[in-house]
Amino acid sequence: MSALPKPEVILTHESDLDGYVAGLLLQRLSEKLFGAPVRLEAWNYVAWQKREPIEKSAWVTDLTFESRLDQHGWVVIDHHQTTTAAQHARLIHNTEKSAGLLCYDLCREHGLANAELDRLVHLSNIADLFLEDAPEFPLALDYANLVKIYGFWNLHAITGGRLETLIDHPLLEVMTVKRRVEDPIGYEWSKGNILRISPTLGLVNTTVGNPNLIVHRLLVEKTTPYPVLMTLYVKANRTVVVSFRSQNGEALPIARQLQGGGHENACGATLPRSVQNEGDAIEYLRRTLDPAAFKPTGLNPMADLLSSFEPKSG
Repeated sequence: MSALPKPEVILTHESDLDGYVAGLLLQRLSEKLFGAPVRLEAWNYVAWQKREPIEKSAWVTDLTFESRLDQHGWVVIDHHQTTTAAQHARLIHNTEKSAGLLCYDLCREHGLANAELDRLVHLSNIADLFLEDAPEFPLALDYANLVKIYGFWNLHAITGGRLETLIDHPLLEVMTVKRRVEDPIGYEWSKGNILRISPTLGLVNTTVGNPNLIVHRLLVEKTTPYPVLMTLYVKANRTVVVSFRSQNGEALPIARQLQGGGHENACGATLPRSVQNEGDAIEYLRRTLDPAAFKPTGLNPMADLLSSFEPKSG
């Protein structure tokens, strides 16, 4: 393997465990190769699209390879589908492995491996690729939820950036109880509370439980007429994040319409800053994704929401 260039920065995805594991592994590798860890930045999809690639050298992981990253001195380690061929950058790409596993392969080549990392990367790979037939799939999702629930940098602060401390971390007990108690309750409520956004997209309202597992079960059991289901989440800073799921590749084109990205059947986007609550989000999504059918009442976004709410009977 040819030598990796020293990066000015390591750039990763902020919103899931795969980006967390991949970014911290690359930071550890940079310390091994160059004597000091390189600065780590974590980005959501919308902010990432606005970030200019100004560095002469950078390592990028868990963010889709695109033409603006195709620069001399740049290394991209990723697993998302891309139509861009690398002409100048070094692209390490495999859609059948998570970004964390691809980065761990590099770490192994440089003697950075141990039993704890083996296990964490294995579980993260199961969760990110949504390998539902894997025996440890529920446990893997518990690990993945650590980033979803507590956030990238909060988790980093709690663990001091040491990936090994996530193995059997006490917070996993919280995730396990939430899954066992909340998921069945949440599924029963959510399947009766699905809102039409477009002819192919339904918004799953969630109260408790793991939204990914609830949505996945709704798709598998064909509980709704929509091939794509979505959830939305309003962060503390009023940023609205949406997540899309499908079974036959229909989700990613919708995410891309919203300047988002991800996998064919599991992807997401961050909505514009002008969208700051659920009502705003529903209005924006309908206007953007189904403009011909969008007919606001003239009252307010929540009135439009209530006027077209279509709970599933039975």
